[in-house]
Amino acid sequence: MRLAPGAAAIGQSLRTYYAPGRAARLDRLLGRFLGPGGLGLDIGAHVGDRAASFRRLGARAVAVEPQPRLCRLLRLLFRRDPGVRLEAALVGAAGGEAALHLNSANPTVATASADFVLAAAGAEGWREQRWDATLTLPVTTLDALVARHGRPDFIKIDVEGFEAEALAGLTWPVPALSFEFTTLQRAVARQALARLAGLGAYRFNASLGESLSLALPGPVSAVAMAGWLDSLPDAANSGDVYASLEPDRLACDR
Repeated sequence: MRLAPGAAAIGQSLRTYYAPGRAARLDRLLGRFLGPGGLGLDIGAHVGDRAASFRRLGARAVAVEPQPRLCRLLRLLFRRDPGVRLEAALVGAAGGEAALHLNSANPTVATASADFVLAAAGAEGWREQRWDATLTLPVTTLDALVARHGRPDFIKIDVEGFEAEALAGLTWPVPALSFEFTTLQRAVARQALARLAGLGAYRFNASLGESLSLALPGPVSAVAMAGWLDSLPDAANSGDVYASLEPDRLACDR
């Protein structure tokens, strides 16, 4: 039987993000920020590998995912785990509704950012992507999620070019968080860094791609982090910026 393109792509994501040996590396990275009794928010949960890591570390998890097919998968994956709460929504600067641009062949890159779709249209390695449908979905905020579920120890944000919008809905400094960056839209990362610098005395490090390791030898300022991002070649493509109010958590392992 031939699978529909979306199902095949989700299957590939499951094989990638739950590959043998990956969980231990992910837990080692996220264990810097979360532990037993903690709370992690997984914003843009996709196939739930980060939420699963939160649980292995002994923390509760809130998985937020707007795509209906992925929400069904997350309910299946975590159906027997009362420590995981699921929310089907976009996360933005203010509550309401917004359009989610769907990529049926590659659900990994669904986005609420029209600018992301435009940037990808002319970029090397992205031209083959097609956002072929839209859904109007509810939007919640990080502040609203905190009001419902409690103050988190860590927030992971991976929302394809909507990271700065998501952070605009956070009005207090969480202990630690990560947000995805792309070389396709470096300005979004700079906006996110500026937002965090205005919220608290954060220091930063980064992880390239899915390396699950910190790239810099130690924590740096928002200005230095922006400079490092600007210096990356386009081929670096993407990764995650990690921010913490406790700089020692961002030092590379020796």
